[in-house]
Amino acid sequence: MHFEQLKRELIAYSKEIGIDKIGFASASPFTELRQRLIQQQELGYQSGFEEADTEKRTEPGILLPGAQSIIAIALAYPSKLKNAPQSKRGERRGIFCRASWGQDYHAILRDRLQKLEAFLKERVPDVKITSMVDTGELSDRAVAERAGIGWSGKNCSIITPEFGSYVYLGEMITNLPFSPDTPIEDGCGSCNKCVDVCPTGALIQGGQLDSQRCIAFLTQTKGFLAEEFRAEIGNRLYGCDTCQTVCPKNKGIDFHLHPEMEPDPELVKPLLKPLLTIGNREFKEKYGPMSGSWRGKKPIQRNAILALAHYKDETAIPDLIAVMKNDPRPVMRGTAAWALGKIGQPDTAAYIIEAKEIEADEQVLAEMEKGLHMLQNR
Repeated sequence: MHFEQLKRELIAYSKEIGIDKIGFASASPFTELRQRLIQQQELGYQSGFEEADTEKRTEPGILLPGAQSIIAIALAYPSKLKNAPQSKRGERRGIFCRASWGQDYHAILRDRLQKLEAFLKERVPDVKITSMVDTGELSDRAVAERAGIGWSGKNCSIITPEFGSYVYLGEMITNLPFSPDTPIEDGCGSCNKCVDVCPTGALIQGGQLDSQRCIAFLTQTKGFLAEEFRAEIGNRLYGCDTCQTVCPKNKGIDFHLHPEMEPDPELVKPLLKPLLTIGNREFKEKYGPMSGSWRGKKPIQRNAILALAHYKDETAIPDLIAVMKNDPRPVMRGTAAWALGKIGQPDTAAYIIEAKEIEADEQVLAEMEKGLHMLQNR
C-alpha cells in the first residue's frame, strides 16, 4: 500500500466533499497538553463539560489500539450576518454566537468525517478508525495544531492563515501510517488584544483560559448567574465572540462556503420578550437544529431576562412580572425580580413585595431583596 498516494487521494477527495482544510498528524501521546490539563484542573479553570480522563484526552492509542495517525479537518463558517434585524426600543433582541449559526456543526462535521471513513474503508477494508467532533475525548485544538491546520492563538482558538479562527474542527484517529504535516508557526506575536478586551478576564494569559469566568461557558450554565457577570453578559443568549472579533487575523474574514451553515437572522438575533414564554415544543422546532440549543431553553431564557435588564427595557416589565409570579422555576423567578430592580421603574417595587409574600425559595427571596434594594437606591 502506497500511503503517500492514498494521502494525496484523500486530500483531493476532501476538497470534493466540502472540507476546507485537512491535515495529518502522528498519533503519539500529547505530553505537553497533558501537563497543561493537569495544571488547568489544579487551578479549577475547567468548565466541567470536558472529558474528565486526562489519559483519554492525551493518548490516542487508548481510544484506538494500534493508532498511527490522526487526520484533522476544518470547515470555515460565516462571521457576518446578512440582513440582520435591528434591536430597537420595545423590540430588543439577543444574539447567538457565530459558532451556533446555521445547522448544528457537530452534524455537519460528522457527515464529512463519515464520508472520509467510507473513502478509506473502500481502499483499505481492514482499516481501523475512530472519529470525533468537539465532544470527543481528544482536544480538537491540540490535534489541529499538530496537523498544521493552524496555530493555537492567545484567544484559545485555532487560527488558520486562510479563514482566521472562524473554523469548526474535527478529527479521525486511524491505524494507517500517514506521514505527518508540519505545524504552522505561531502568528500572534506580541499582539494581546483578545486578552486585554475579554469582558470577564477569563483569558488569564495568552492561551490560558479560566472557563469558569468565560462568558461562552457562563451562558450555558443553568443556575443563577453570579452577580459579577450579569452586566457583562449584555445581550448574549449563547456564547461569546469578543476574543474572535477583536483578533486582527479575523479582520475582513467572512466565508459563506456551506449552505447548511447560513444563519436565519430571526433565529440567531431573536426578539427577547417572546423567548420568556416559549414552550418546549416550539423551542425544539425553532432552535433544536442549532448547536446553541444543546442545554435546552432554560439558560437561554435566563439570559434573555438578563438582556432585557441590560437594555433597561421598560416595555418588558409586564412580561418580567408574569415570570416572577408564575414561572415554576426558581432561577427564572429570581432573575426576573432582579431584572425588575435593574430596569428601575419605582412602581414595580409593589409587585416584587407582593410576589415576595408567597415566595418560599430562599435564593429567589434573596434576588427579590436585591431588586428592591436597587429600586430604593435609585
